[in-house]
Amino acid sequence: MVFLVLSPVKAVVFMIVQQGLFGLYLGCSFAPNHKGMPVLDAGDSSDFLRRQVLTSRNVRGGWLTDFVLGGLNYQIEHHLFPSMPRPNLRRSQAMIEGFCRERNIPYCQSSLAGSYIQALRHLNTVGQPAPAGGNGPVESAGAPGVPRPRR
Repeated sequence: MVFLVLSPVKAVVFMIVQQGLFGLYLGCSFAPNHKGMPVLDAGDSSDFLRRQVLTSRNVRGGWLTDFVLGGLNYQIEHHLFPSMPRPNLRRSQAMIEGFCRERNIPYCQSSLAGSYIQALRHLNTVGQPAPAGGNGPVESAGAPGVPRPRR
């Protein structure tokens, strides 16, 4: 369609820029919810609730955050109830957080800026060379007792 209104060179440049910006937007939407969170082994015996809550992070914010992230800022609720309509994710958040608190399951939330800082720190940590002879699992700061993958 873009080739109908733009010259071929402009159309290609437009598509490259559009795809690049869209990829950046998607990366900025997905990264704060999972980067730096524990990755469980396939053989992990945690139940469904723990697997979803321990490996996800919610991003706190108001209506603008909800709009920009498309409801993915309620990642824990989204993982527990993937077919739940987006407006209901916010409504269910307090109930699910309380449910987790009653069962001593860490429920991780952060501001948008805080989540990016945590993600960047995690990427910096896993990008460092492993110490000689020390390639064992590193404890996750967000969920004590849940190992991160080996580097």
